[in-house]
Formats: sequence, structure tokens, C-alpha cells
Amino acid sequence: MAFDIEMIKKHYENLASNLEKVRSIIDRPLTAAEKILYTHLFQTQELREFARGNDYVDFAPDRVAMQDATAQMALLQFMQAGKSKVAVPSTAHCDHLIQAKNGADKDLQESLNVNNEVFNFLRSVCNKYGIGFWKPGAGIIHQVVLENYAFPGGMMIGTDSHTVNAGGLGMVAIGVGGADAVDVMAGMPWELKMPKLIGVKLTGKLSGWTAPKDVILKVADILTVKGGTGAIVEYFGEGAISMSCTGKGTICNMGAEIGATTSTFGYDESMERYLRATERDDVADAANEVKEHLTADAGVYDEPEKYFDQVIEIDLSTLVPHLNGPFTPDLATPVGEMNAKATENGWPLDVEWALIGSCTNSSYEDLTRAASIVEDAVAKGVKPKAKLGINPGSEQIRFTAERDGLFDTFEKFDSTTIFTNACGPCIGQWARYSDPMNAPKNSIVHSFNRNFAKRADGNPNTHAFVASPEMVAAVAIAGRLDFNPITDTLINEAGEEVKLDEPTGIELPEKGFDVEDRGYVEPLADGSGVEVVVDPNSKRLQLLTPFPAWDGKDITGMKLLIKAFGKCTTDHISMAGPWLKYRGHLDNISENCLIGAVNAYNKETNSIKNQMTGEYGAVPTTARAYKAGGIGTIVVGDENYGEGSSREHAAMEPRFLGVRVVIVRSYARIHETNLKKQGVLALTFADKADYDKIQEDDTIDIIGMDSFSPGEPLTVRLTHADGSTYEFKANHTYSDVQIEWFKAGSALNKIKEENA
Repeated sequence: MAFDIEMIKKHYENLASNLEKVRSIIDRPLTAAEKILYTHLFQTQELREFARGNDYVDFAPDRVAMQDATAQMALLQFMQAGKSKVAVPSTAHCDHLIQAKNGADKDLQESLNVNNEVFNFLRSVCNKYGIGFWKPGAGIIHQVVLENYAFPGGMMIGTDSHTVNAGGLGMVAIGVGGADAVDVMAGMPWELKMPKLIGVKLTGKLSGWTAPKDVILKVADILTVKGGTGAIVEYFGEGAISMSCTGKGTICNMGAEIGATTSTFGYDESMERYLRATERDDVADAANEVKEHLTADAGVYDEPEKYFDQVIEIDLSTLVPHLNGPFTPDLATPVGEMNAKATENGWPLDVEWALIGSCTNSSYEDLTRAASIVEDAVAKGVKPKAKLGINPGSEQIRFTAERDGLFDTFEKFDSTTIFTNACGPCIGQWARYSDPMNAPKNSIVHSFNRNFAKRADGNPNTHAFVASPEMVAAVAIAGRLDFNPITDTLINEAGEEVKLDEPTGIELPEKGFDVEDRGYVEPLADGSGVEVVVDPNSKRLQLLTPFPAWDGKDITGMKLLIKAFGKCTTDHISMAGPWLKYRGHLDNISENCLIGAVNAYNKETNSIKNQMTGEYGAVPTTARAYKAGGIGTIVVGDENYGEGSSREHAAMEPRFLGVRVVIVRSYARIHETNLKKQGVLALTFADKADYDKIQEDDTIDIIGMDSFSPGEPLTVRLTHADGSTYEFKANHTYSDVQIEWFKAGSALNKIKEENA
């Protein structure tokens, strides 16, 4: 039986009547995404047709999921919300703090030794507030959610940008910051600007070396890393129906890399198969009763231009395998074009490591397709040139794969390492080098989702390329970035020229899934007696002190902390890797604040001018000096500022260090919301050229705060070192509710006021 089955059944029982109410207001066919959105309005939200990309709407998600790195701060905030129990089903998953180094058993034990304080804290908080707890080694949050919690037509939020993975099972699942999770866990409305809708029509059928991963790699090529911002991507067509549920999950997962709010598919037979294979017949039976309401209305997919804001069509029959990268997930290269492109750009063609796994591609089907390539190479006498690493998605997948001999196949390559069921290299938890900053230039391939500089191993010279699991396996064997398995041959140990067969895979295990201990811990029915203890001397955990409320005045006398040049992701603002250990300690982790951002004036990282001394120093050190001097600061950024992970630390750290305002050319959705939640004034240049007007030693004021209201620009005044001034307009997207967050000092402060 499924978790929370009564909640799911209740949703399905009310679905037809709720949609009837929606149709009385919106007299037109509805997309699958719209049906989910409109049937998850918060109880006090007026039902009307909302303007996409304009209206803020209050929603009531069905559940919340948190991974350990972000759960710490989310739960530290929830502890201040004045609630005795979470209002909706919620879970915490320990998957980020496990380092990949020596192999599964040793790495897991080392993580338990090093992170025990954090794991015990999370488990105690979960017990106290009725939150399900998934132990270290249980698996990667998004795979575990797909196996246990996701259901067609549902809505969830999660404190990780790849929460969107659950769209593969027909959900609207959205990545958020921890403060958003607090809203929902506290039973309050969750606010989101009504997303625009992008329809992707998939015709034809995948075959040969082409995989679902290649669909999203192609979409990333078309839309770029910001083309999906503010939109839900809905996939449909014969090609969509022909793919497996986990294949759909792969596509939705990497929707985070195009900035999409989320991605989803309408309910179909592949989802039913997956539900039944994961022992959720009750969910499948209930979904089948209302299946016409779990996909778009008749006519929507026939004339998509009428119902979507943008339509893209991809013929799967002609789609070829891609490798995307390096340093950005939208730089797409078909495999047959890699040699020329790599040579032109100076990318190393020799590949040292090939990694399979992550929340994007660690399903049973993914492992079988990759294993088929390894088995074929072994049979043909070909040894791999690169090292191969495997991260299973969950303990259920690991146990089943081991039972079915998949790991025996992978380990026929002496260079294979099976890592823990955890994120590992995908989020920088890979102990590849003792001194990564001085490591050599090299190339790796992986089936992950992101490939920013230093993302996997901390080495700025690692060129990481994203591909499907089967392509990763093939490249591992060839040891060459430009290997095209469709056309190229290899020389085996006997000196013979051989060609790899096309991959074959098994959608779902023929003997069913199996597991001895899936790693779930049910919370206490009554957690009122649980005491959550945080050692005041801890280096890992720190209770939060509320941020100060706005004083009601214009924000004046600010100094420029940093003007970031070019791409500035959440990895640049708050790095992962070794810094993950401080995710529950705001003061300590603030020592990584913006240390990866490139200073626009000297093109260096972690080197900015202190206007009080005229000297250059580290960003956190300089920020602390300004804060100690009672001087507010401002951060300036370029396009798509805050791209990447949902980590709210990238908003909390600047706020903690005294940053009052962030003004950029454009934001990534989650980061803009996170800044608002933490009481930072998030603005955009009305004229993007004004980015260039800001000088290194400016004093900066925000004028017109007494009339701060939705849709009304504010004025920014620069006072240059020579005494001259320049004023320009700055826009914002604050709603009335969000302005109240700002006035209170943070959204959490506002929640505490309302619960006082």
C-alpha cells in the first residue's frame, strides 16, 4: 500500500467536482498542468482564471520533501514557526552529505562517523514534528519520492531544484527554498506566480542509442538555461506515451536546467505500470477511476498553439545522442559533431572518468541499458579506457540490481567503483583530488544534470559533459569524448576491429523490485516529548536569530559589495562540496558567501574592494567589516542570477552578512523568491544597460520606499567617488504578501507574527 493513501484517494474522489467548478469559470479545454494547479488552490484563494506570468496565486500542495543539506535550515526555521506538527505529509532524506571516495560501504560508514550530529538532529526534529525520515544510504531524494510518494495529478514542493523529477509520474512538483517549505508545513498558503505554459510535442519513437536524456538535452539546446523561467513544460504526443515513467522522470528532472518552474506529463499506461511495480496498486486503481482528469482535455494536444504560450516539436525518430557541456548544461553537441567542436574549443578529448547515476538517471532501466553496453564490450574483448563510477538511485534499486546481476556486469571492468545510494559527485561530494584547485585540465562524462565549473570535483579545469547512461558507458569504454558508437569502431585485446551493439534495457525488473531495508523511519505518533538539542558550541548546527525588520525608511548609504560578472549561479554564491557540512550553521557557512562570483572590476574571484580601507580582500571578510561598521551593502548581478540549485543559503548568507539589496539584469525563479523570503530587496534593472553605470566605489541609495507597492518601480541613486550622481529605475515583482515579508524582515518573521 502507498504512503498517505487516504489523502490521495480523497483528492481523486473530489477531482471531478473540483474541476467542474473550475470549468464554470474557465470555459475552455484545460492542459494537464492547469488541472493540477486549479485543483490545488488554497482554501481562501478566489477561484478565477489567473493571468499566466502575472498573477500571484495561493496554492495548497499535497506534500513536502527535503534533502539533508537543505532540510537543516528548513527545519531550523520551522522550529520557530510555533507549530507542534506539520500540516501536510513531509519527509527528510539523507542523501547529500555522503562523500564518494572509496566505495559504498566505506563511504557510508565514514559519512555516519562525520555527520552523526546532523543526522541525529534531523531525526529528532522529524520525530518531534511528524516528519518521515529516510536514513543515510536509503537513496537519492527524488528517486525515493518517485518510488514512494509521487502520484498522478498531485502537487508537491521540495527543498531541492530537482524536485521536478516527480513530473515523470504526472505531478506538478516544484523546487523551492526552505522558507517556502515552512509555509506549507505550517499549513499556510504557498504563493507562486501563475506559470506560463510551454508545450513540447514528441512525435516518433526513441530507438538505438537515443534515450530520454537526449530529449531534455535537445530542449536545453532550444530554450537555453533561462528559456523555461516562469513556465511549466508539459510534454505530450505519441513519443511521450511510448516512453517509460522513469524516462519521463529524467526529462522532467533536467527541466530545472532550463529554469522551468516544473515539467510534467499526462497520466498514461507507463505510469500505471510503474505504480504497480512499486507496490502501489491502490494508487493505480484510484487513478484509473479518474484518468480522464489526469491528462489534458480533448483537443488541447490536437491544437496546442491555442492553449500553450509556446510550442516546441521534436521528432524522436530523428533525434540523435547528445553530449552537453562543458560548464553549462545547455551547450549541446550531437555525438557526431564532437571532434570538430572539441578541437576548436580546446576541450580535452581523452576522458578520465565516466559517472552513471544521480537523481536524473539512476533508475533500474538506466542501469540495465548501461550494463548492456558493458556486457557487450566484455564479450567482444574490449577493456575500458576510463574509470567508471555508479551511484544507484535508491536502496531498492541497488538491492534489485545486485540480485539481478547488474553489478556483477559492471564489475567485469576492473576500473568500476560502486558508490553509495546518494548524490555523491553530482553535487560536489566526490573526493577525487587532494588539492582540486590545482588539479590538471581534463574531461569527464556523466549522466547528471549540472556541469558548472568545479561542480563535481572542485577542479575548475574539469570539463564535464552530460549524456545518457548508455552514452556514458560507451565513452568510458572508448576513453574518448568524440566517440560515436553509432558509426565508430574499437580495437579489442586481440587487435580486432569491433563495433558496440545498440543498448538494450528492461523498463521494470522481471522479478519485481525487492529490498530488505529501504531505510525509512516512521516518526513518533506523538512527538511532544521529544527534545531537540543543539549544542551552542557546535560547528555544524546553529539556532537562528531573526533578521531585523525594515525600519520604514529609504535604504541609503549602501556600499557595493560585489558586481558579479557573467554567470553567477547558486554554486558561485554558496558553494557545495566541502561546505555542505556547514549547511545547518549560518555563521560558518557564510564564509563561502559569493567567493565563486567573478568581480566585474578585476575579473578575479573572492577579491573585492573594501571602500573603508581601499584594500582588496575576501568577500565574506569585507562584508563582515561593513556589517560591523553599520554599513549596508548591495550586490549587483548579470543575467539569470542565481541559476541552479534551490539552496536558500545563497540568499540567507548575504542577508546575514548585511546585504540589503540585490539588483540584477534578470533572476532565476527560485533564487529571486528565496531573496524575498529572507527580507532582501530583490530588484532588476529597468534598463539593463544601467548595470554598466555602477562603479566600484559608489555609494548607493534606494529611493521611494515609502510608496513600495506591486508594479511600481523604485529609484536607485548612485553617488560616485567624484561626488557626481546618477539615478535610474529598478523594477521588482513583489506582491502585496511579499512586501509584508520585506517589512517584517523575512517571511518567517511574518509567520511568527501571525502565530503569536
